[in-house]
Amino acid sequence: MAVLDATPGAPDSHSTNLRREVGLIGLLWASEGSIIGSGWLYSAQKALVAAGPAALISWGIAAVAIIALAFVHAELGGMFPVAGGTARYPHYAFGGAAGASFGWFTWLQAVTVPPIEVQAMIGYAQHYTWADSWQHKDGTLTGYGELVAILLMAVFTAVNFLGIQKLAAVNNAATWWKIGVPLFTIFVLAFTNFHGSNFTAESGGGFMPFGAHGIMSAVSTSGIIFALLGFEQAIQLAGESRNPKRDIPRATILSILIGAAIYIMLQVVYIAALPAATFAAGWAHLDYKNISGPFAGLATLVGLAWLATILYIDAIISPGGTGLIYTTSTSRITYGLSKNGYIPVQYEYLTKRGVPWLGMITAFVAACICFLPFPSWQQLVSFITSASVLMYAGAPLAFGVFREKLPDVERPYRLAAGAVLAPFAFIVANLIILWAGWDTDWRLGIAIVIGYVLLAISRIFHLNPNHPPLELRSAQWLLPYLVVMGIIVRTSAFGPMKDPWFTEWTSLAAVAVVSLVVYYWAKAVALPVERIEAHVAGVAVLDAGGH
Repeated sequence: MAVLDATPGAPDSHSTNLRREVGLIGLLWASEGSIIGSGWLYSAQKALVAAGPAALISWGIAAVAIIALAFVHAELGGMFPVAGGTARYPHYAFGGAAGASFGWFTWLQAVTVPPIEVQAMIGYAQHYTWADSWQHKDGTLTGYGELVAILLMAVFTAVNFLGIQKLAAVNNAATWWKIGVPLFTIFVLAFTNFHGSNFTAESGGGFMPFGAHGIMSAVSTSGIIFALLGFEQAIQLAGESRNPKRDIPRATILSILIGAAIYIMLQVVYIAALPAATFAAGWAHLDYKNISGPFAGLATLVGLAWLATILYIDAIISPGGTGLIYTTSTSRITYGLSKNGYIPVQYEYLTKRGVPWLGMITAFVAACICFLPFPSWQQLVSFITSASVLMYAGAPLAFGVFREKLPDVERPYRLAAGAVLAPFAFIVANLIILWAGWDTDWRLGIAIVIGYVLLAISRIFHLNPNHPPLELRSAQWLLPYLVVMGIIVRTSAFGPMKDPWFTEWTSLAAVAVVSLVVYYWAKAVALPVERIEAHVAGVAVLDAGGH
């Protein structure tokens, strides 16, 4: 059984069928182009300040966590190759209430990424005198900066309206550049400025100057997790894949393996290339001229001005490419949410080029609003990390249900040891929420409430005739899960309390226990097989051949 959303034919003005025009490279580069974005320009420096050279451990933790999540998604993507897949798997397993919740988490994550990339582009542009009026010293945007940010978002939107085939061609070209420049930077710094003593330098406080807290907080707040996100783009575009059953698992897994390797090597050469004077006052006070553009500033500092020039050019291309593809996925997520019956049916309408036009416009407006409450890059990163992990948490839960209740459904990719890795992936997703801290998570809570209000309005006023039953029994674990996680974060060492109930280590244990309880609770109350099959049949075209 294959679950599909698209047909090969060109859509007319009333069509809701996406075009299947994207091959393996297009899917792989959609994911890889999302992973290699502004994260590589900033996260190595921010992680080093937060954790010292032990940031390498932070990268290792993050890589294990995200790879586990990616492998879970790879199996699901092969089973259900539908547009906006991550927003739809919980719907199949748990019904309307849980599906709507995780659908909102997914949209919230995707719509806030393009503003982050725009902020990164503007941050690096401060190198040029003509752009120095776009950003305040604290990283917030000026009035001119706000205008430039909105214009850049308009460009992302306009390119997307050209259609998926042209978009894929633009993204493929940009991604070749985006991968080549970091690899070239690694090679140049490793062979021209590699000081192994930096990793244990006493002036910086040694290898692990900030202890376990620094390592754990760096995972979320310095942008490490954010940098590795994006593997799911192949899944979001599954409704436009020519051979989804074969290509989606491959693109998902390859993209995260390539991305994790590049980021870890970048962290190594960044630490090793720094002159001793830059961290003489300790890693927390790392400083050098033009540090606001970490790699480009470093290249200039060590006499590689020509490399800095390349990096300043890349500072436009890399974040721009990521913002472009996330704008694409946001509109596909709204398309999927509409298919599931959560939001107005108009979000399924396509242009003649096969673009979900209302979802695209909504993404543009929402992204521009994001510049107001979260104007600096790191503030946006903290928010998006928590939002995205809530999104990813739904996949391991659905995975466990499908393994138990749909054992005979074709799986083009079958995850080895899935019974162990799925609950592990759910645990690490929740640990990242913990590490993000209360200051980030309470804002996320407000965004969740806003989402429920919007979803309720669509349902109350019957804006989509295909509104699914809430099936609250199968979502009984959801509210306790969110509330208990909030309490743990609030009362932990990552919260605001002077004398927290949970230390850094006991909070890890608490999250692990809660995660396992919720995982097996959710499995126990999931929908019966016939209801799962009905949900799948109700939102997609079933095609035994699979195109």
